[in-house]
This record gives sequence, C-alpha cells and structure tokens, in this order.
Amino acid sequence: MRTARTRCRRDPRYALRVPEAEPSAETKKQRVDRELNELLGELRIALPGVQMLFAFLLTVPFYARFETLTWFSRAVFFSTFAFTTIAAVFMIAPSSNHRLSFRAQDKEHLLLRANTFAIVGVAFLALAICGVMYIIAGTVLGQGWAPYASAATGTLIALTWYPAPLVRKFGHSGEA
Repeated sequence: MRTARTRCRRDPRYALRVPEAEPSAETKKQRVDRELNELLGELRIALPGVQMLFAFLLTVPFYARFETLTWFSRAVFFSTFAFTTIAAVFMIAPSSNHRLSFRAQDKEHLLLRANTFAIVGVAFLALAICGVMYIIAGTVLGQGWAPYASAATGTLIALTWYPAPLVRKFGHSGEA
C-alpha cells in the first residue's frame, strides 16, 4: 500500500496538495469541539476589522466634506454602513449563541448555526469593503473612478475568498 508521501511524489495530481492525514482517533465530540474552537478563533481575527470599519463609518457623517457628497454617494455610504452593521451582527452571533447555549449538550447544532452566521457575516463584510472603496475612491480620485475601484475590490475579494474552498467543497465532495 502506498503512503501519502509516495503518492505525493509520484502522482502529479497530488503535487500541490497537502498529503492526506493519517486516520484520526478523534471522537465526534472532540471534532465538534475543535471545529467550534477553530471557527470562534477565525472570528476573533476578523471581528476587530469589522469593528474598526464600523467605527470609521460612524464618524464620517460628522466631517464637513460629508455635506458635499452626492445623493448617490450618500446612499452608497448608508448601504455600506448597513452592510457593516449586518456583518458585525452575524459575526458576533456565534459567540453570543455559544454563551447562551453553554452546556445545552447541542454543540453540533450550534456549530452548524455558527458556521452559517460566519459565512453570511463575511459576505456582508465583502459588500461593506466594496462600499468603502467606492466612497473613498470617489472622494480621493473623483466619482468617475469610484465604480472601477469598487468593482476591482469586489473582483479581488471574489477571486481570493470564494473559488478555492467552493471548488474543493463541491468538486471533491467525495474526497474531503
């Protein structure tokens, strides 16, 4: 029987992949605990950025230049503020749910719900980042550049955040 190491060396399909892990003796409870801790750890990294963006957006209307924004730019600003608020709510929800259902013996359901909240939160964060790029590019470079800067940001997010995990999830669902 070939090991993961020899399979990686000989088969070019495995050249860029991490070798398959050895079978784990991890129980279902241990797996759920680990996955929930990993998810909460990921949110601990992303959430400060969302909070900083939220704080920045809270201050913008109080600057004198805000009055010079067009109606459309103000609508983009408000949408961006709403997207950031929604992202923060969804990204904080797993911690709140975890605390409220602590010791309820339903951690797997909590993990599935928290995962959904995190995915929705990250999607709204992507929209908020594009909105902030639109506002700042419009202010700094002029309104003509704002849609291009926002679209470029959205494209960058779409290409770096989504394809690899989705292709792996749906293209190799039998392997993972």
